[in-house]
Amino acid sequence: MSVDFSWSPQPGDWRDALRTAVPIYRWAPWFGLALGVLGVVVLFLGMTWAGVFGLALAVIIIALVPIGTAVNFHNHPLAAKAVTGSADDHSLRMSVGSAARSELAWDELPGWSETPRGFVLRTAGTAMFAVPHRAFAATEDVDRFRSLLVEHVGPAA
Repeated sequence: MSVDFSWSPQPGDWRDALRTAVPIYRWAPWFGLALGVLGVVVLFLGMTWAGVFGLALAVIIIALVPIGTAVNFHNHPLAAKAVTGSADDHSLRMSVGSAARSELAWDELPGWSETPRGFVLRTAGTAMFAVPHRAFAATEDVDRFRSLLVEHVGPAA
């Protein structure tokens, strides 16, 4: 069984991968929301400056993840270049034009997870690969890729 895929990366792909693998990215919006609620409560208690400060911090914390990811994405030289790849029973291969190429044997991927947006593949090091569902030509290709991951890496984390 083999499956081919290709896509043009978007900042949301990076954000999806970071939310899955890095706890601060996952919890920052919730912390910001809690701080915002606390800021509103403090405002109603009559402490205007403290309430406004809490609301301003909440907005900053909530905005940091998408804005920071977008800035990092646009500053990376290969981030927006089209990615092509294929996966079969032996390995996963991805390339960004002629600039970068990766081939990973399945045993080099200790884990993976699936989000509503796509797949996040973790390597033994700190690297991650985000493969969005839109990279596949058909729903059957998404299912085949998921089957390859389950068969060779294990169930989703």
